[in-house]
Amino acid sequence: MPNRLAQATSPYLLQHADNPVDWWPWETDAFEEARRRDVPVFLSVGYSACHWCHVMAHESFEDDDTAAYMNEHFVSVKVDREERPDVDAVYMEAVQAATGQGGWPMSVFMTPDGEPFYFGTYFPPEARHGMTSFRQVLEGVHNAWTSRRDEVGEVAGKITRDLAARELSPRDAGTPTEETQALALLQLTRDIDPASGWFKGDTKFPPSMVVEFLLRHHARAGSVAALEMAEGLCGAMAGSSLYDQVGGGFHRYVLTPRAGGPLVPHFEKMLYDNALLCRVYAHLWRATGSDLARRIALETADFMVNELRTAEGGFASALDADSDTADGGHAEGAFYVWTPVQLREVLGEQDAARAAELYGVTEEGTFEEGASVLRLPAGEPDAELRARLLAAREARPRPGRDDKVVAAWNGLAIAALAETGAYFDRPDLVERATEAADLLVRLHMDFGAGGVRLHRTSKDGRAGTGAGVLEDYADVAEGFLALAAVGGEGVWLEFAGFLLDMVIDRFTGEGGQLYDTAHDAERLIRRPQDPTDNAVPSGWSAAAGALLSYAAHTGSEVHRGAAEGALGVVKALGPRAPRFIGWGLAVAEALLDGPREVAVVGPRGDARRGELHHRALLATAPGAVVAVGEPDGDEFPLLASRPLVDGNPAAYVCRAFVCEAPTTDEAELARKLTN
Repeated sequence: MPNRLAQATSPYLLQHADNPVDWWPWETDAFEEARRRDVPVFLSVGYSACHWCHVMAHESFEDDDTAAYMNEHFVSVKVDREERPDVDAVYMEAVQAATGQGGWPMSVFMTPDGEPFYFGTYFPPEARHGMTSFRQVLEGVHNAWTSRRDEVGEVAGKITRDLAARELSPRDAGTPTEETQALALLQLTRDIDPASGWFKGDTKFPPSMVVEFLLRHHARAGSVAALEMAEGLCGAMAGSSLYDQVGGGFHRYVLTPRAGGPLVPHFEKMLYDNALLCRVYAHLWRATGSDLARRIALETADFMVNELRTAEGGFASALDADSDTADGGHAEGAFYVWTPVQLREVLGEQDAARAAELYGVTEEGTFEEGASVLRLPAGEPDAELRARLLAAREARPRPGRDDKVVAAWNGLAIAALAETGAYFDRPDLVERATEAADLLVRLHMDFGAGGVRLHRTSKDGRAGTGAGVLEDYADVAEGFLALAAVGGEGVWLEFAGFLLDMVIDRFTGEGGQLYDTAHDAERLIRRPQDPTDNAVPSGWSAAAGALLSYAAHTGSEVHRGAAEGALGVVKALGPRAPRFIGWGLAVAEALLDGPREVAVVGPRGDARRGELHHRALLATAPGAVVAVGEPDGDEFPLLASRPLVDGNPAAYVCRAFVCEAPTTDEAELARKLTN
């Protein structure tokens, strides 16, 4: 019989709807029930594409005896971290503070008041490799709750007080300087492994936000080292097993095997990684003309459209790491890996040998059970081989797809697809970006007397109940601003303004600090506030970037002041921890450059206007904003009082609405946006 999760919109929660565990969603009634029964709350947080979340579910949450013990002694609450990032952030901070590490599934035991007192991540069904079994943990927590309640209360109270005291305010830090950026670059050069091109460390996540900073720093300061580092990182990612060499798109991360050998991926594919990396490779091409960057940007864009686009026009959150196997099993990476035998079956003896050499497929295998993950360490892909492998792979059981549409991640996808489509003359990609933006306006944005409210998620055309957090408002605004620049429709600038007004009104503190939840959001044991990047730009840095761009478009001192206030944290953290605040450093580059404002005027459909507009979009000037329209047009503030020049379309390059002499020449415009 299904439990309470059967009514959820989250695919992750729905995966647990038939568990024998009497799960509750995160709601007040769950904590009231725990208070009524005088039992602790067990909080389990995960997400649909999480491999170890599925493992723990199969081992423990689907086990009748374990579920019976949980139901008798706990109120169990299941949370999708992608749907409730605020809940995840608060309790993950507690887990990391207590254990020194974190991850998913996250397992937290707390009082009925939501105060945590015992933590962990994955627990196996039996004790092994020094890990306590989940049943032992359950029994230990129950015994502590019943026999040492005072001690439990003291621990919970201390943890809660410590978390509540962690308040960030950049009031006195000031804005980032040339020195801030130079010191950040210096620290990054110490973190890089020049031999491999990767940052040091066994677990390698795609550093897309750092690469964006490096490209912008090179464009503004002329740093050859920054560009070389960006090219090295992008080359290493594209040639490794992080990238799906057959179907395009990036996996979540790669691990360095203890026995040596090639990197091994964690096979889930997330929308946010692919959106960010698509845009980064497009920007690398813009800076260098690299054929590799062009190929990866377009293949990643096509992957998002072909594999993640939903029937409603938005983009799904993720593809699972696991999938069914041909023999009826279920395994991580089964959809993606190849053996020499499989290559021969698809390609024949001669072509299989060529493919094995090109993609690093060995008889011993580089993954599990003699299978290899495809890599492309040297050379260019063979289009014919790739097409044949892709056609054969399409017959395999596919990984599950989390069809949940997350506002923030769709904002990132809109920006990536709009720009990639504009750079490479792919109007279909711009159209897909526009359709996703239409969905966000239609389904995720509520317009009321108090301003715009965002729904964090939707699924199958139905908005979820979770409120949008700071990253949703910021990243959707970022996507709208990119779409405005590419398409020349001022309505997207207007929608971005609605969202950014809410950032100022509902997410900003008196000292300029930002919070991840709105002033009137559900109160947790702490109001989450994190300026550091994780898998995506922090809401804090993303908001600073969107606010700065909007101010450049409109001349709004209020929005620029809010951006500058938020960037104080970059000055404090950038030189010490640049890998964790890359997007903030990228925004700081835009601030130091102006950012520049470009107004392109001319009759709609005029070829010269189109050429000037395209050249403006290709500008590497950090954070440059572009407005295009009729002369003296009213769609964008930047177009006001900007006439034609001798009857010809023209481009105006400005800072703070103070413009240089207009030009009608593409080459001259390029020079103005480079110097």
